[in-house]
Amino acid sequence: MKNTKSAELFLKAKEVIPGGVNSPVRAFRAVGGNPLFIKKAKGAYLYDEDDNQFIELINSWGPMILGHANEVIEKAVRDALSNSLSFGAPSRKEVEIAELIVDMVPSVEMVRMVNSGTEATMSAIRVARGYTGKEKIIKFEGCYHGHGDSFLIAAGSGAVTMGVPDSPGVPQGVANDTLTAPYNDINAVKLLVEKNKNKIAAIIIEPVAGNMGCVLPKPGFLEGLREICDQENIVLIFDEVMSGFRLSLSGAQGVLGVKPDMTTMGKIIGGGMPVGAYGGKKEIMQKVSPAGPVYQAGTLSGNPIAMSAGLAILTYLKSNPSVYSQLNNQTDYLIHGMRKANNLLGLDYTFNHIGSMFTMFFTNIGVHDFETAKKSDLAKFAEYFQAMLSRGIYMAPSQFESLFISTAITTELADEIIHAHTESMKQIHN
Repeated sequence: MKNTKSAELFLKAKEVIPGGVNSPVRAFRAVGGNPLFIKKAKGAYLYDEDDNQFIELINSWGPMILGHANEVIEKAVRDALSNSLSFGAPSRKEVEIAELIVDMVPSVEMVRMVNSGTEATMSAIRVARGYTGKEKIIKFEGCYHGHGDSFLIAAGSGAVTMGVPDSPGVPQGVANDTLTAPYNDINAVKLLVEKNKNKIAAIIIEPVAGNMGCVLPKPGFLEGLREICDQENIVLIFDEVMSGFRLSLSGAQGVLGVKPDMTTMGKIIGGGMPVGAYGGKKEIMQKVSPAGPVYQAGTLSGNPIAMSAGLAILTYLKSNPSVYSQLNNQTDYLIHGMRKANNLLGLDYTFNHIGSMFTMFFTNIGVHDFETAKKSDLAKFAEYFQAMLSRGIYMAPSQFESLFISTAITTELADEIIHAHTESMKQIHN
């Protein structure tokens, strides 16, 4: 596999961009070698600057649920382009996408559009504090909610991959107001609430974690959080930036049957454009300016091009709900094949998956929280990543990330992935 042009670009990038990348995990630090610079993508394939072709299982970290360069979304963007790239004023499509989100996600009665998942989570926390008059929040070890100061405490994803679980630059006062508990440990949450009586504004959680790898909630865990929040006047926030519209038309909450007070959204909601949103109960959202006193604003919020892309993908998914059974079946098929290959090689690695999200952890113990995820053999994962890449399969360059299936992954392509997986596992275990 040629990597000449990507290597040259990486050298240039490191002179003008910190670490040569604009998001840390992309640097390949956890897997070795230099990152590939992508030139184009179509369907299930990526093409790098050296014209190498890869079947990919990241899908821009989740948004490309229909595969790359989907005609429905591209047409919507093209049709919107001639009307200007930005208005800085209200437009029809902001109303239409808000109505669609409220219709699709039963727990959301009002919604505010922003530009990223990080903006959404930062804003949701501020609103929860303004609504309750309290300051502390509870988050879970290994859950990543963007790079806001309040969340870079025991964060997962890139923070762990880069070996920096807590970021310098986060003020101590902010850190003091962020309490952390192990994922899936309801007793730890109860203890924190008891020790901080009447001080906790919100509990924020990925209902299905994706930033320590794919980790599912244990039966009763989310229900337990819902009960605690009801009893203690705490706002329960589901961070569905990753799982929203991926696991069902109403996200993870639609599959798991627990309704939060607020929901943050991103990724699929923009169809690949930089879009985020936060929403929830009307009584909470009415606190947001200009309806209420909690200030949040953004020049490009509700951008007409982004709204066009988001409206197109959400409308398509609502009109074609069979997409989810197709995705689930293909993911089941792929995991079955990978697991069968492992078994034939005498390997017992843990697979976690729900819907079209999955992770193979390089450990034989069950992974249900951050500590068990960290039992994975990271050196072996790095070998596996490079072996798969050499066979034309592009995966997340971190053990602590979920993989995503798109509708562009056919059974034939799944068979190619399974074959590459089989050969890669043979290679790294010989």
